[in-house]
Amino acid sequence: MRSFKILLITLLVAMMAGAGPAFSVGTAAAAQPFKILALGSSLTQGYGLPPGTEFPVQLQAALKKAGIDAVVTNAGVSADTSAGGLARLDWSLADHPDAVILELGSNDMLRATPPSETEKNLRAILTKLKAAHVRVLLTGMHAQRNLGADYVRQFDAIYPRLAKDYNVLFYPFFLDGVALNPKLNQADGMHPNPAGVKVIVARMLPLVKKLVKG
Repeated sequence: MRSFKILLITLLVAMMAGAGPAFSVGTAAAAQPFKILALGSSLTQGYGLPPGTEFPVQLQAALKKAGIDAVVTNAGVSADTSAGGLARLDWSLADHPDAVILELGSNDMLRATPPSETEKNLRAILTKLKAAHVRVLLTGMHAQRNLGADYVRQFDAIYPRLAKDYNVLFYPFFLDGVALNPKLNQADGMHPNPAGVKVIVARMLPLVKKLVKG
């Protein structure tokens, strides 16, 4: 009887020891930060900005301040177009982000690329992200009014249509509250300064929180 008790105690200890690592692994996995990929142009990349003031950096800091453990990866490329973003999408997703903030199309517009081409590329990107089960926050852009009424109408309609078709979170204008404000832009009048990026982050933050919560 005594030998049986010793054997039983030994088995229980072994089982508890075996369960330990599994519990630790599960706990560690649950503690992983939420991964956000900011895929975009110079507006995301941080053209002309001092290091540490770029959109992804300020957004990550704002999320942390809100108690959200997230890592925001800067996948912005200066002068990039929707076609360029599509071409580099696969390797941009190599780290398997949980979500993507998509900011592309501004350079298409500046080059007067046909809106149909921009929409085609963005649709291809969104289709791939949906297939990969990656959450998306789509940010829109407005066409410069000197491109003509027809171009403006066609371009501006791209983003709300895509947001509806793909049922993704939508921030209508990336530069909302910043565009055309000299105090919030660099000397070129096109790229936000650090204060401008702060405004963008503050205005977009509620949607990014929804993105994280799913």
